[in-house]
Amino acid sequence: MTSEQQRVVVIGGGLAGLRLAARLGGDVRVLGEEEHVPYNRVLLAEVLAGRYAPEVTALPAPGPALRRGVRAVRIDRAEQVVHCDDGTVERYGTLVLATGSNPVLPPLRGLFEPEGRELPAGVHAFRTMDDCLALSAAVRPGVRAVVIGGGLLGVSAARALAERGAQVVLAQQGERLMERQLDTEASALLHEHLTAMGVEIHTECRVRGLSTTPSDSRASLRAIPPHPAGGTGQNPAPPAFEERVRAEPGKPRRVPAPTQGPRRVTGVELADGYRLDADLVVLACGVRPRTGLAQAAGLGIRTGILVDDELRTSDPRIHAVGDCAEHAGRVYGLAGPALEQADALAGVLLGTGKGLDQDPAYNGTRALTRLTLTAGGDRPLDLAAFGETTALPGDDVVRLTDATRRTYRKVVIRGDRLVGGVLLGELSSVGALARSWEDGAPLTDRHGLTDLHHLLTDDGGS
Repeated sequence: MTSEQQRVVVIGGGLAGLRLAARLGGDVRVLGEEEHVPYNRVLLAEVLAGRYAPEVTALPAPGPALRRGVRAVRIDRAEQVVHCDDGTVERYGTLVLATGSNPVLPPLRGLFEPEGRELPAGVHAFRTMDDCLALSAAVRPGVRAVVIGGGLLGVSAARALAERGAQVVLAQQGERLMERQLDTEASALLHEHLTAMGVEIHTECRVRGLSTTPSDSRASLRAIPPHPAGGTGQNPAPPAFEERVRAEPGKPRRVPAPTQGPRRVTGVELADGYRLDADLVVLACGVRPRTGLAQAAGLGIRTGILVDDELRTSDPRIHAVGDCAEHAGRVYGLAGPALEQADALAGVLLGTGKGLDQDPAYNGTRALTRLTLTAGGDRPLDLAAFGETTALPGDDVVRLTDATRRTYRKVVIRGDRLVGGVLLGELSSVGALARSWEDGAPLTDRHGLTDLHHLLTDDGGS
């Protein structure tokens, strides 16, 4: 058997793909579509806020295993080869799809012209380093920015833009912010914190369309005030922001070309007839697994690429991990599960992990969401949420609230097991709570059911 017939080829150079390559070592080839040095997508909001330089987000160097700027365009399962956009072909023994996800572009009137796929100037998704660079280049103190979507990504983007001095409006179609992670009380505290940062928030607000005007570079420059020379109390972008992220020894620096369509956004139209003026619009409406390659190859698809407990698709020679994979009816879209899946698959491929003949190699991830929101010199607001934060009939709920300290802690108990919780402002007990939740063990001791309030003390009951 040749080395090419044994080679593992990974499509996707993000967190999951590079983690798997690092765990496997040996003859691995990673195809990374982006030309940037591999980076941690979780930190993009910190880069946009001006807190981190882009190079801080860099992942450990993958070495020669990674081919950057190469896009896989077709999988030939019969020949066991991957065709790339540069005309090259990669032969595999095992193929791993770590293609990630794409931002959801909502069906808004005015977002695209008929038969067109070009966003108006000033309209941005917030998913990649290029998105982050484009936003950072456009934002200035006083610029009017509308963020569409009040989930984790939208809240992160709104906070980052507010820290840069933008006038931010956050439009959320749901009843509250981060409704997938937070209960009503926690979401209200988050709402209050963002408002204190200067973010104007509209919930139960449906966006109908965008107002645009023919793009004019001179008008665009007038619409965005210049950055003041003196200190503003805001976080400007790091110097040479666009240049540093692509700089490499021995290679010329490449600055991303601005995406300038024939139209420029001027406002956001709401379903109730109101209009929000806007110089920038950020689309934070969720993500969708990238399944196009897998679907064209005839693999099983539902929301994501269907995989079993060994992360194997409907083709036994092809696996999938990360945002593109659907395991047991669930697509996670978070960094933690992606890394766990990469580790589990490495064990399967190396023969060192669990397998279907004993315990499952991968039986799902209990994902914890964490976020830190800062407001200039104000004390930051930390939040964490896990499991089921909304109680069902018959569940026990324990809450501790301190309005003066801006803290809120809540756990949901079902029977004698912890099934979820949310904490804002004080996270010292989150580690012990998360461990109890992940273990799924009964919350009992030799005296009977553990004192539920003790779970929420600063030591988490440890």
